[in-house]
Amino acid sequence: MTESELRTVLTDRFAAVEQRIAAACARAGRDRAGVTLVAATKTVSPQVAAVALELGARDLGESRPQELWKKADAIPAARWHLIGHLQRNKIDRTAPLAALIHSVDSVRLLDALDAFGRARKLPVPVLLEVNCSREPAKGGFAPADIPPLGEKLAALTGVTVGGFMTMAAYHDDPSLCRPTFAELRTLRDSLRVATGLALPHLSMGMSNDFEVAIEEGATLVRIGTTLFEGLGDEAA
Repeated sequence: MTESELRTVLTDRFAAVEQRIAAACARAGRDRAGVTLVAATKTVSPQVAAVALELGARDLGESRPQELWKKADAIPAARWHLIGHLQRNKIDRTAPLAALIHSVDSVRLLDALDAFGRARKLPVPVLLEVNCSREPAKGGFAPADIPPLGEKLAALTGVTVGGFMTMAAYHDDPSLCRPTFAELRTLRDSLRVATGLALPHLSMGMSNDFEVAIEEGATLVRIGTTLFEGLGDEAA
């Protein structure tokens, strides 16, 4: 595929996703500006990710810290999001590069990020990952673990907890994902009342189910396959 062909493919795919996001916002009576598309570039080269940025995809997401390091070095103008698991021994290199870490999945990781932010005198923006689908293979806090954390979250100074992230179980019918997303929103709303924290963000919804997630309040949707399927070997 030539660079021109790649640009055409990506332009068409981003336009189609944009139409779907806008339509979901309209159905939910929401402002389109309240939803950020995070283009998940984990399957494509830095060259393809760079074309996505040039086409207007400012927010790019990586699942593995090592890939985020590599692509952030190649494409520093992007706002990089870590959307996969972060090990504590990779905090020092990852946190300064990430506009937002979506995947804080334990108190130990939260405390380590808090210590890093306090030492740097610059809070780390994070979301807490919650396993609302209750799938054993998925990480994250159990929903029941979140309310007791309220006082702790309000006292942290080295991180800024902006909200929550979840992944729904895959269903051929995306509407079956709705209870997972609704539960995360309800959990967030309850914690807002209990703590006074703003918690503006809900990172939920991927290629299969992002429209339902938007209808249930997602502010960040993480979309990879719909945008980049088949482009993994393209080097533009």
